[in-house]
Amino acid sequence: MRRRPPTVICYICGREYGTKSIAIHEPQCLKKWHNENNLLPKELRRSEPRKPEVRTITAKGFYDLDALNEAAWTSALSQLVPCNICGRTFLPDRLIVHQRSCKPKAAK
Repeated sequence: MRRRPPTVICYICGREYGTKSIAIHEPQCLKKWHNENNLLPKELRRSEPRKPEVRTITAKGFYDLDALNEAAWTSALSQLVPCNICGRTFLPDRLIVHQRSCKPKAAK
């Protein structure tokens, strides 16, 4: 049985990347985030996501990848915005699309 190579979760988009490619991905993802955020209406714009600082180091001197990924995933989830009609959460650009078709539930 082959073991899956370790991956790191991006704190901006929440996707998984290899331990070597995450350093390449994060600056590009942050640049894309700024471009998309600037296109949003002012009321949906968010503050820049902060990279979580996890200083948990194991006995062997390595970073605890699980703690790092948990902090990054929490950061990515905090970027979601709730719909004011149904409460579901979306990325701001997708919230605009969702709100076009979201209707309040009819009372029974």
